[in-house]
Amino acid sequence: MEAASWMTFSALSELKRFRHRFTLRNPSIDVNERRELVIERLWDWHRDHVLQMGFDKEGLRTAEQVHGNQVTVLRAAKEFVKAPACDGLVTNLRGITLGIYVADCCAVFLADPRTGAFGIVHSGKKGTEGRIVHHAIHALSDNYGSDPRDVVVQLSPCIRPPAYEIDFAASIRQQSLEAGVLPGHLHDTGICTSTNLTTFYSYRMEKGKTGRMLALLGRWD
Repeated sequence: MEAASWMTFSALSELKRFRHRFTLRNPSIDVNERRELVIERLWDWHRDHVLQMGFDKEGLRTAEQVHGNQVTVLRAAKEFVKAPACDGLVTNLRGITLGIYVADCCAVFLADPRTGAFGIVHSGKKGTEGRIVHHAIHALSDNYGSDPRDVVVQLSPCIRPPAYEIDFAASIRQQSLEAGVLPGHLHDTGICTSTNLTTFYSYRMEKGKTGRMLALLGRWD
């Protein structure tokens, strides 16, 4: 699998307890279809990424993603494969990989190197308005004893002004700080997904008929 098919982020790569990946566009897969069919076509390729990261691809857990602000806590490995009616996942289980699909919305990675708890959320316009990142950080604190000052937050590439009228990445960063994340633990690529359709899928630029990047985060140690 070519490295050009995925990217990583230095702030997360420094956390030896975790492994992560953000998949990019696969030009060999036809994505000019409705979302459900596109994800079905990408599924095997995305699970290959999980395997390449060193995890069991049967351990991939995703969310239904309804553009809300609900966060589900994964307490047991076999509790679900796709969590219903939520846009965020948190856990502290080793060997499990959490995944969130995006195509202009932001995937926000959350990792606590002290407790080993981690999470990932889908935060677009509605999720950001609902303060889903704030809820996810508190879910880590309430369920696993994470101190927000220990949590490392990484924003994925997402659509940004002037391509989109709302700067939800800025709101996500502000929510993280308000939740207690330290400025030095808050990271953003600043990349707009609408500017490079050879690398990213963009829901807005491709009028809804497009693929999905998959943000992946798992606890290794």
